[in-house]
Order: sequence, then C-alpha cells, then structure tokens
Amino acid sequence: MCQLMGMNCNAPTDVTFSFRGFARRGGATSDHADGWGIAFFEGDGSGDDRGVRHFVDHQPACQSPVAELISRYPIKSRNVIAHIRKATQGRVALENCHPFVRELWGRYWVFAHNGNLADFSPRLHANFRPVGHTDSERAFCWIMQELAKSHADVPSVQELSITLRELAAQVAPHGTFNFLLSNGQALWAHASSKAGSPILYYVERKHPFAHATLSDEDVSVNFADQTQPTDRIAVVVTAPLTTNETWTAFAPGELKVFEDGMLVEA
Repeated sequence: MCQLMGMNCNAPTDVTFSFRGFARRGGATSDHADGWGIAFFEGDGSGDDRGVRHFVDHQPACQSPVAELISRYPIKSRNVIAHIRKATQGRVALENCHPFVRELWGRYWVFAHNGNLADFSPRLHANFRPVGHTDSERAFCWIMQELAKSHADVPSVQELSITLRELAAQVAPHGTFNFLLSNGQALWAHASSKAGSPILYYVERKHPFAHATLSDEDVSVNFADQTQPTDRIAVVVTAPLTTNETWTAFAPGELKVFEDGMLVEA
C-alpha cells in the first residue's frame, strides 16, 4: 500500500519538516519505492489559492534529486498533498505517480490515494479520463465526473463534503479507499480500510507550539520558532510522522474536513 500526507493551514506554512520525514519512507525506512509526488497550492496573497505547484518522480523518494530539492526548498502553502507509492495497479512510471491534478469549475483539484480497488471500472466520459493505468486515477476521474454532475458551480465546503461522503461510500466496497483531496479551499481526508490495513491519523498544531521529533529521522524542530501565535496547522498521514505529538486515528469509513488549519464539522 502507498502512504499519504496532507497539510491544511490558516496561513502559508513551511512543509519542509514534515516532508523530510515523509520522504524517508520512500525506500529508506519503508519499502514504498515505486515513485512519489507532492502538490501544493499557492495564491496571490488574497486568500484564494488557485495556483498549484506539482512535482512527481517515478524514482524512490529517498533517492530522487527532485525530492531532495523539495526537502530544501522553502515551500509555504495552506494546502499540501504528498504521496509515496507502492504499486498495486499500473507499472512504475511517471504517469502513474500521485498526486493527480484535474480542473473543475475553474479550480485545480489534487487527489492522492492509498489502497487497492478491485474491479472498479466506472464509465467515464470525455472530460475526465485517466492518463495512466491506476485504480487511483480512475477513482479520481469518477469523483470529478460525479461532482460535475451534482453541482453546477463550485459549492460550499459543507455541500462538497456531503457529496463526497456519498461518492466515497460507493467506491469503498471495492477495497481500501484512503484518500486526500483538495481544491485549495479545504482538505478532505477519507479513511476506508480492510481489517489490518493502514488507516489515517491527524494532528492539529496550534499555540502554544512545542518541539516535535520525526519518527523516521533523528531531527527535531521547535514550531514556536517558525510560527505566529495565530497559526493553525492540521496534518493528515497514513502513519504518525512524529514521536512526541498526539495523533488521532480516523474511524473506518470516516470523511474528515480541514479548513483554516482545523477540523471542521461538515
């Protein structure tokens, strides 16, 4: 299975610390060596983050020069989705690396999936077709297609959450369907795993900020040195990234929504 990492914040926030530990799982501290990717939203300062920087590589993240660049680049974003791949469907190739990006209602949407969906071959129309050969990209195209059918224009975060819960429930019976999705306004995270399979965890960081130590590398950071008292940051992962923070597990079948760096009811 693959691994996921998502971050949602109320202000542009540096993702370097979290990505550094996450990338180590791409062939160093785990066997997820079939590619990796990251996408992060950026805006013009107005608060409407429509632009996306998108990097993927079919090399293991621990060996990828692109991953090394990202781990040192001062990325600041309010919504980030990253993925390291252990292939189940589709060969090791650039077009099969997550996250995937599509446009809908004049906004970019970013999606990454952990799991394996057996016999999931929905009918897709011309607007949303996979480029690669993964069950994950098929599921993303179908979700985009069904969202477009359900709403005439971009709806509220709450309305989107209702529709996404209904759509996820139709895909989940085909297998493990843990996913992250963002359009730059919020981060949606869905957990749906068979017994014994990976689930999702999240942590909310807010004032007073403390030290954190990576699980996959002997590196610590004092978040108080890098944040403002008003900052709020939510991080969602397949397995906890740090050893000294309280990570909360999702319940199977649960869709959570994060907006402005915190869990919201939607």
